[in-house]
Amino acid sequence: MAQWVVQDKSVSIVLVCITFSISETCYRYEPVLNDENEKIVDWLLRLTACHKRWGFGWNHKRVYHIYRELN
Repeated sequence: MAQWVVQDKSVSIVLVCITFSISETCYRYEPVLNDENEKIVDWLLRLTACHKRWGFGWNHKRVYHIYRELN
């Protein structure tokens, strides 16, 4: 929503960040997708085919996020 206000309403980024109570760093953040995610996807598909009841141990938030994208 903040980006929409900046683009369509010509409001400054500083004012939008103050209004929405977010930092400029948060406003400008762009996630970096890397090749490691593809490796994790490959391993997840292999593991879930064999061990459907296993949990998420290593970097569980990232692994769970990728797992959810795979459905």
